[in-house]
Amino acid sequence: MKPASEVARLRHALPFWLSILTVPLAIAGAAWGGLWTLALPIFAWALFDVLDLLLGLETENADPETSDEHLFWYRLVTLVWFPIQFALTFGLIWFVTRSDLGTAERLTLFFGMGIISGAIGIVYAHELLHQKNRAERWLGDLLLANVLYSHFRSEHLRVHHLWVGTPRDPVSARYNEGFHRYFYRVLRDCPRSAWRAEVAFLARGGHGAFSRRNPFWRYAALQLAMLALALALGGWQGLLLFLWQAFVAVWQLELTNYIEHYGLTRRHLGDGRYEPVGPRHSWNAAHKASNWLLINLQRHSDHHYKPDRRFPLLQNHAGDAAPQLPFGYPLMAAVAMVPPVWRRVMNPKVREWRRKHYPDIADWKPYNRGQNPLPRGT
Repeated sequence: MKPASEVARLRHALPFWLSILTVPLAIAGAAWGGLWTLALPIFAWALFDVLDLLLGLETENADPETSDEHLFWYRLVTLVWFPIQFALTFGLIWFVTRSDLGTAERLTLFFGMGIISGAIGIVYAHELLHQKNRAERWLGDLLLANVLYSHFRSEHLRVHHLWVGTPRDPVSARYNEGFHRYFYRVLRDCPRSAWRAEVAFLARGGHGAFSRRNPFWRYAALQLAMLALALALGGWQGLLLFLWQAFVAVWQLELTNYIEHYGLTRRHLGDGRYEPVGPRHSWNAAHKASNWLLINLQRHSDHHYKPDRRFPLLQNHAGDAAPQLPFGYPLMAAVAMVPPVWRRVMNPKVREWRRKHYPDIADWKPYNRGQNPLPRGT
């Protein structure tokens, strides 16, 4: 029998394993069709919104010095997720293309699969790619290849974390920028931004853009393997279903990116330099249930402070230090899909944040155009 402390750690980690419930829901949708194909979006969106309202906020912090050996049950869910998602995605492709499900049922089921591979798979990939362990980073690469978004690793590590809250970061949403316009912009700009960042990194080490060290070769090989497998298992229909779930997953990711830094900026110090990233440069949400689903991604300020800190140890920052969202990310994502409602909710919060942290900035219009804001007296 395991010691009590180990049992207690397992019990405390179990809420972060709720993502496993998506597996039987996906299988039920494939087997029974009909309304069961809606089970995955209902689980990821509606259920966790209701649970957030019922369970409230979680503001307690774990000891950030806790060692990895005490985090086994937390880490395990991120380590086993790739084989689970891989088997589920391609198992569904094989089964559905041989079943009597109608076109609408198939599209709805794989819409739900995309929500899961985005809201869970990419979030877990994000956790893994920040770790020092090579095996974990490989699992992150495999999860990203499963949604054809491998360049996210380069863009996130070499661009976003360096330039968040500045015009140089494509995924820092600008004030008054609606999600749909933002989504088109990041789909256009992020692959180029990621490529340029990797080429610049290689050049500093004396390597050319097409060196074997360029991770874009690995990204291409993994993504082509995923496409080939989808085609082999399900024909052209299987390939289209795979592409559909990948698009939905990327949409989920970029909805989250949009929410995390909307309208928040770092002070420009001149000569291309910016103030250090602080807690005030990320939107946070302490809602308990959605943090279970998103493995504490909503403690986003602390992630930017300590990017390789494992998710159970991310610290909650109070409202006087970091801006807080009125709801968890899942509900805020639904709000973001309706830009007039989003602006009504969030623009007053951004303006209040600007008055509090940057009272000397006179003109924010240049930043809204992707330039630096102007201080008073200029």
